[in-house]
Amino acid sequence: MRRITGKTKEETLIELQSATDSQTAAPLPGNTETEKLQPNRDTVFFRDGVRRIDFVLSYVDDKDEKKQERRREFEANLEKIGLELETEDKSDAKDQKTYFLKIHAPWDVLATYADVLKIKVPFKESDIPHSQDVPLEWLSWPFRLPDHIMHPQPDYFTYHFDKTKTDFFLINDKDTFFPPSNRNRIVFYILARCPYYNEGRKDKDKTGIKRLLSNGTYTAAFPLHDCRYWKRARNAECESERYNLYHHWARFLCFYKEQPLNLIRKYYGEKIGIYFAWLGFYTEMLFFAAVMGFICFTYGVLSYDDNVSSKEICDAEVGGSIVMCPLCDKKCPFWKLNSTCLSSWQSHLFDNEGTVFFAIFMGIWVTLFLEFWKRRQARLEYEWDLVDFEEEQQQLQIRPEFEIRCNNRRLNKITQEMEPYLPISSKCARFCLSSATVIFWISLIVACIIGVIAYRLAVYAAFASIIKDPMRKIQLVGRFITPQLATSVTASCINFVIIMILNFFYERVAIWITDMEIPKTHLEYENRLTMKMFLFQFVNYYSSCFYVAFFKGKFVGYPGKYSYMFGSKLRNEECDPGGCLIELTTQLVIVMAGKQLWGNVQEALLPLMRNWWSSRKGRHNPENHYSRWEQDNVLLNFSQLGLFYEYLEMVIQFGFITLFVASFPLAPLLALFNNILEIRVDAWKFTTQFRRPVASKARNIGAWQEILNAVAILSVVTNAFIMAFTSDMIPRMVYLYAYSKEASMRGYVNNSLSIYSISQMQEKNMPEDDWHNNTTTNCRYRDYRYPPGHEREYMHTMQFWHILAAKMAFIIIMEHVVFVVKFFVAWMIPDVPSDVKLRIKRERYLIQEYLHNYEVEKLKLQLSASFITETRSELTVTPDRHEVLSECL
Repeated sequence: MRRITGKTKEETLIELQSATDSQTAAPLPGNTETEKLQPNRDTVFFRDGVRRIDFVLSYVDDKDEKKQERRREFEANLEKIGLELETEDKSDAKDQKTYFLKIHAPWDVLATYADVLKIKVPFKESDIPHSQDVPLEWLSWPFRLPDHIMHPQPDYFTYHFDKTKTDFFLINDKDTFFPPSNRNRIVFYILARCPYYNEGRKDKDKTGIKRLLSNGTYTAAFPLHDCRYWKRARNAECESERYNLYHHWARFLCFYKEQPLNLIRKYYGEKIGIYFAWLGFYTEMLFFAAVMGFICFTYGVLSYDDNVSSKEICDAEVGGSIVMCPLCDKKCPFWKLNSTCLSSWQSHLFDNEGTVFFAIFMGIWVTLFLEFWKRRQARLEYEWDLVDFEEEQQQLQIRPEFEIRCNNRRLNKITQEMEPYLPISSKCARFCLSSATVIFWISLIVACIIGVIAYRLAVYAAFASIIKDPMRKIQLVGRFITPQLATSVTASCINFVIIMILNFFYERVAIWITDMEIPKTHLEYENRLTMKMFLFQFVNYYSSCFYVAFFKGKFVGYPGKYSYMFGSKLRNEECDPGGCLIELTTQLVIVMAGKQLWGNVQEALLPLMRNWWSSRKGRHNPENHYSRWEQDNVLLNFSQLGLFYEYLEMVIQFGFITLFVASFPLAPLLALFNNILEIRVDAWKFTTQFRRPVASKARNIGAWQEILNAVAILSVVTNAFIMAFTSDMIPRMVYLYAYSKEASMRGYVNNSLSIYSISQMQEKNMPEDDWHNNTTTNCRYRDYRYPPGHEREYMHTMQFWHILAAKMAFIIIMEHVVFVVKFFVAWMIPDVPSDVKLRIKRERYLIQEYLHNYEVEKLKLQLSASFITETRSELTVTPDRHEVLSECL
């Protein structure tokens, strides 16, 4: 492709004069006659049809003199910077009360700030060949989108824009050289730093559009969508990218299609593009985990009839003859073992040999997911020109709030410029207050969990008194729901409600703390907020699951010497003979499914209900009556933290399917279905319900990457402990290979229950309803202790220590096997693909070569021009001058 150089000085002067004439001839704001002559107001251009609207500010004039003064000063300062403004009078608005200030950035302003922000622009079409087509690529054809959607622009070599080298870049047309996403990013950068005080005053805090929005001077600030989402723009110069995104991406019927990531990046910016790339990749990887989880669950179903332990529990001669000790004081009666028949069958579905394999598989899967994502992310960094972005973000994008609130200045040793800074004493004070606040709110979560545990203990006795032993008094509910299951379900529901309530406060507390710390850059702000919010959410969502998995039923004691919660009269909970795993499954399903359901309701139904009337009004109003800026003004504002909540939702889900997946192999399948819907719901929100967000850059998913790595490592430990201490797998294996005389599971139930003499039971532990057979002198409880009358009465048997040793050995072996495989896989898979490394090196080499050639050509032109201007007498010394020129080149 031929490189188009800049225009000559005379051509540039003619263009500038033409632009000045067109601006002079442009209709003034409020010129309603010209407005009537324009048939289409659904446009992204000024009234002259030439200058593009890069940003829109809206306000309602409420006759407040302070606000009017702020607007006058702010708009005057914008014009001094070089931005061009055009106002739409409230009489032309549909509501007859809103003014719209349209902003256009001319070439000089765009060039200046593109240089400041180091925006990369094309200078030559790429000649690096793309990778070869993979075999059997035709199989993926049904999932592919048209090439003009997947690749909306050619591949170029790019370089940081330099205003002094405009003829180095591929500038075909200055009006379209910077795409709308870059234009609105530049304008927002100006708006965020433009003061609204006059020259005679220097009020530092009176700066930026954010403060003007917070004090009500302006009601909204946003870039425009390029068209309506349900039909293309009438103006041929509009890209209609919003329509393409809706048609090929946001509709649910496209759920099986690939995402047009390049178009998403081009329209919304790299930060939003990288989120959808990560979400799509995560969903693809979930497919393999979901398939394996479904296979393990199917194995549990198919081996249902081979479950000897459940058969013994349900057998009237075995389970029906075993009288169990009361599970709580006073209210709980003696009960027959076969009353837990149904729960023992349910537990087998998730607690079987396949669960061990699935726990190991998920430990390896999470490593593959993170390593392959690093490779995918590295490829996107190269393709989206983000390889060298991090330094720019740290150095250039200082938050306006930091500049305003920091009065101290010091010399930056790198840039050698004075910059604002926060003193150490202030940092320490803010850090201490932040830490104290975080500890207080985490303590509040723990207090709520303890309250739920107390509810479990108190309500269990109530359920136990209602749901009697079916052998004595048959009731419909009692045949299907045990007291443990009823307590677990209601406690999980209450816990979920508490989680939702606390989340409402955590979001505001985390934002308040982070604002108080005054982070320097946007990246630092997001990382700090991310860590705080995830810490809150981690404790909030997972603490109840940790309790059921690792604490419930572990500190019970035995009849005659029970343990009580904090010295109260509430006895610690016991697991039923089927184990606590089914209760962990119940807790996980209710919290995880409830969160996903509530999240989808919030994301889809609430915005739909809010904007239904606005969208309806937009569809049924003629285009010449309902302007583009009015249509966008009624949409929801996409806040700076909008993407943060999307990441947070997915990372919390990632924790559910990794930390406790051993208890519920179908969790990845639920997450897969949710994420297929999530991608299209998020796409639909972005294209139809939200204003167009300001484009921003991000080279990766930020602090979320480290959080995912930490969760992945923790998941190996939690699943190993779940299999060892929550599941009944290890005791069964020890019995099968060490204690069974028939090399089968026959007799395991009787072996796993210890004996206690009812005559030795204390009065406070005896049930009020003192029912048991006259011939029954003993009751059974779940433990491995010597029977009454033994010389080591009620002390742990040797089998207990064998099982404990087997559990610890299993944890050590499983963790080491999974970690060794994880580290081996991470070592085998490089973070950056080899072809991407070569492309990066090749592009950097070519950039240096082209820059060198450009500078040499420029020097030649300068030297040749100096020769032409010399007099004939001076040309007599040409040999010496030629020697100088040859030395320079």
